[in-house]
Amino acid sequence: MATQTLGVAQRRDTSAQVINNAPAGSPSVYVRAVITWIAIFPLVTLGFFVIAPFASDWNPVLRAFVLSIVVVPVAVYLVVPQLMRANKSLGGARR
Repeated sequence: MATQTLGVAQRRDTSAQVINNAPAGSPSVYVRAVITWIAIFPLVTLGFFVIAPFASDWNPVLRAFVLSIVVVPVAVYLVVPQLMRANKSLGGARR
């Protein structure tokens, strides 16, 4: 029966895979985080301006909740995929 111990080099490879949990050819976790921020920040900023006229007297937690109900799906399903495609077409997924 073979032992299942990992060598030091194998442990390093495994930890690198955990940190960068992306399929081959996709951007690193750091690039994906920046792309997500680039998507979220303008949507939140625009959202604040859009809801300001009628939500100025709302509790801040309620404002954040309503804003997140709109911003998160728009970012996840529309904006981030477009930015990922743009990143890939610009050659950002090279390794």
